[in-house]
Amino acid sequence: MFLLGGILAFGISLILTPLVRRFSAARGILDVPGVDRKKHRGPTPLLGGFAIFFSFWAVLGAFSFFLPIFFWRSVSPQQLLGVFLGSAALMIFGYFDDKYSLRPHIQIWGPILAAALALVFGVGARFITNPLGGILRLDFYQLNIEWLGLWPVFPANVIAFVWLTGTMYTMKILDGLDGLVSGIAAIGGLLIFLFATITRYTQSDAALVSIIFTGSALGFLVWNFYPAKIFLGEGGSLFCGFMLGVLAVIAGGKIAIALLVIGIPALDLVWVVCRRVFWERRSFALADRGHLHYRLLDIGLSERQAVLTLCLFSFLFGGIALFLPSRGKLLALGILIAAMIILSIVTISRSKKDKSG
Repeated sequence: MFLLGGILAFGISLILTPLVRRFSAARGILDVPGVDRKKHRGPTPLLGGFAIFFSFWAVLGAFSFFLPIFFWRSVSPQQLLGVFLGSAALMIFGYFDDKYSLRPHIQIWGPILAAALALVFGVGARFITNPLGGILRLDFYQLNIEWLGLWPVFPANVIAFVWLTGTMYTMKILDGLDGLVSGIAAIGGLLIFLFATITRYTQSDAALVSIIFTGSALGFLVWNFYPAKIFLGEGGSLFCGFMLGVLAVIAGGKIAIALLVIGIPALDLVWVVCRRVFWERRSFALADRGHLHYRLLDIGLSERQAVLTLCLFSFLFGGIALFLPSRGKLLALGILIAAMIILSIVTISRSKKDKSG
């Protein structure tokens, strides 16, 4: 049944993507090269995230309606509704941003609204595993909004809000090379699926949601890998990050797996923000070529090699997390941070050497 869900999502995404591409091109919603960071050959259609969005929800909706036995265990209809509304908000904001280039103070409301909707409808972890043993409770206070049937929990919802916005913006910033975001999204979905099926914490509903998302991302990746025929667009990259964050939560609060999958991009995001704000004294929202994936290009890697290198890191660290205890995951995170520091030093020094030479 899992295989069927993944294959259906892959096939629908694969078929939908060229249709979305035509729609985007017909309406002039294109990413036009011409600035330093944009190296694609010509105007490229955006809105590709809609292929992932529609294929994911079409298959998941069919399964939840015709095979409800897979749901209502660790994933409830109310939670799915919150995730759907949140992801729909991202795609709507993303469409208008791709078409009209919204200003940052307007763009930010898409991720805020998406995270808030997911949390209000019950997507949140009431506890997390303590790396030193036991669990850490996060449900000290519960607000009962009985007339809506909602029960926000604190500080769990605050932490989950930061987590979801963090995964969204990590993937948004990462969307600079063909196939990078869709590739890492597929890896993250696959690893969470494996965790939900092959470990002792079997969760059929979380596994099904994960493999459907993986299939949707892979179907789009066929068209998005270098040289890309279509880009994810603003909504697509945010949707991928949103779903990885949500999957980590509904799969039993397995934040460590998702964090290790997106660990290098996340650490790169932290470094870039700190560099822009504290060293360069400018807005963190101003884009440049200081991200790791651009520095990999600067030292001589091709775009395909850079994407495959980052995807390999994501798969290795995320895969290791499947078989490690909590303390082992903490150690893996430490190794990941060290690897990120070494990789940054190497790429920066190589880039400076090439420029001086």
